[in-house]
Amino acid sequence: MDRFGDGNGRARSASGYARQRTLRQSIACTGHGLHSGTKVKLSLHPAPADHGIVFRRTDIPAAKADVPARWDCVADTRMCTTLANDAGTVVGTVEHLVAALAGYAVDNCLVEQDEPRHAIEILRVIKHGDERHYATLAPAAGTNLSFEIDFENAVVARQRLSVDLRNGSFREELARARTFGFAHEVEQLRRMGLARGGSLDNAVVIAEDRILNREGLRFPDEFVRHKLLDALGDLYLAGGPILGRFHGHRAGHALNNQLLRALFANKANWRWTAISDEDTGLAARERTSLAQVLRAS
Repeated sequence: MDRFGDGNGRARSASGYARQRTLRQSIACTGHGLHSGTKVKLSLHPAPADHGIVFRRTDIPAAKADVPARWDCVADTRMCTTLANDAGTVVGTVEHLVAALAGYAVDNCLVEQDEPRHAIEILRVIKHGDERHYATLAPAAGTNLSFEIDFENAVVARQRLSVDLRNGSFREELARARTFGFAHEVEQLRRMGLARGGSLDNAVVIAEDRILNREGLRFPDEFVRHKLLDALGDLYLAGGPILGRFHGHRAGHALNNQLLRALFANKANWRWTAISDEDTGLAARERTSLAQVLRAS
């Protein structure tokens, strides 16, 4: 893809920033992999303009270590989004971190950068799925994400939420929404090698008609908020912010990635669009650091 080609339009807003952004300084955190259960140390470093988001494995030779956070590097979507490069290097469960980078408009992760920021402007309606499970992208003046879930379990039930990604909305609406699962599925997931790092400390667990977490929910509709967070992370694998409207109906990681593949299958569906300085008030108002968001999530 030509990152700057066909960018003669001017986007009003894509997370409120018109210049590319990276981190002011390196930050790090430790924890346990949600599915692997192994202890993980994660470091985020500033990166130059047009570098993009790249995962680097430090436990393998440097020639095979880098995995771009891009839609065409998605190798698996079972219970999470997994990336792989041509050398077979794999990085799993990237969607939560990538959602935080998207929510805070971090374009490059290796202060502020003075290169123009570009968004992927949706030009035509794209839909993938069937009547029960589908995801769509449609033209819009800003960045809007909506999602609807419908579970037979009465605790989750049916929830719908729409969020405009601007003016701190990621921090306020999505950052604290935890992943969730059902108690009766835990053993099966662990036999599959998944959910080994999941616990009541980092996930909402539902047992029939009640929530097992003593503190309860952080939002009455925390379930759909987390599905929106997942979708935001999956969509940022497009290689830049999306200027348009996303809607997911009982969708998941696989459908989100298939939607991007359908989008990029035809160049008439999209174009790179430079973001203007007209609607960038978020830059002055947004002061919470990415490190704080990672600790809160």
